[in-house]
Amino acid sequence: MGIHPATDSLSAAVLAAAMTRALDGAQRFAGATTPNPPVGCVLLDKAGQVIAEGVHRKAGLAHAEAEAIASARAAGVADRIHTVIVTLEPCNHHGRTPPCADAILATPASRVIIGAPDPNPGVSGGGAARLAAAGLSVVFAADMADERAGTLARRAARLIAPFAKRVLTGLPWVTVKQALDERGGMAPPAGAKTFTSPVSLSLAHRLRRRADAILTGSGTILADDPEFTVRRVRDFAGKQRALAILDRRGRVPEAYFSAAEARGFAVIRPETPEAALAALGRRGVMEVLVEAGPSLTASMLDGGLWDENVRIEKGDPDRVSVFYRDPEFHELNEADVLPGEEE
Repeated sequence: MGIHPATDSLSAAVLAAAMTRALDGAQRFAGATTPNPPVGCVLLDKAGQVIAEGVHRKAGLAHAEAEAIASARAAGVADRIHTVIVTLEPCNHHGRTPPCADAILATPASRVIIGAPDPNPGVSGGGAARLAAAGLSVVFAADMADERAGTLARRAARLIAPFAKRVLTGLPWVTVKQALDERGGMAPPAGAKTFTSPVSLSLAHRLRRRADAILTGSGTILADDPEFTVRRVRDFAGKQRALAILDRRGRVPEAYFSAAEARGFAVIRPETPEAALAALGRRGVMEVLVEAGPSLTASMLDGGLWDENVRIEKGDPDRVSVFYRDPEFHELNEADVLPGEEE
């Protein structure tokens, strides 16, 4: 989509670099913004210089566009705002915060480049149309005149994929994490809880930080007595996760449930994986991380109850691969989608 093409001389490379910066900023807060999607915004002047940027940090706080514009005003450079780069279509409705389309229209911006359209069918296109109707140039990332346009559009879509699935289906995005040894097995050596490297362990904790819930089975709990807390990286302040435990035979001691609740988890005991996902969706969970043994993992993958599969294969160094059910994301690189080391 492109409306009112811009007439300035900013290069496609400059605009693509700004979109990359906005996506990188938003990705650091994936998992912090539930039930809202993570969003990043970068503001450029006429020369293509970055004058301010913002991210959506938590539901109820300023949206990325509003934070970036407020930052520009605080620095005394709001009158230089020319191009707004934002990873998600600006909202055009009142929620906890005012519409971002209004915030943009209150600046001298003449162009907006959007990473992904809003997936909510009730509001999709509203923000872009409002901005275009006011005479601004509005372009989506997929239509940018740069060789990276397709990748940037896919990155933007992947960034909000958990939000989109929750909005469209009522179900959470499902990430299945597997740690595999040299023979493809998932069981650690006797007396150990893992066989992967410290770097891979940190990645596992970043995946936990990104998730709103953990799904596991009784076998994993009985074998490892796992805490499922975020420890190797700094967690998002105040975030509570759900812990769904499949235990139809009642093998997990009540003491474990009590201890998990004491660690801050909201514990549920669904009968089946399908029931777990439905219950988590009703709770507003956008992403669930499956950390389980071979049986439950195979059940999720073979049953099509997954969206993303992160495989960590033991080696020197460990090899990390990411697979998706949705072919739209097949061409994305691991570095484009895995959570970074800093929030």
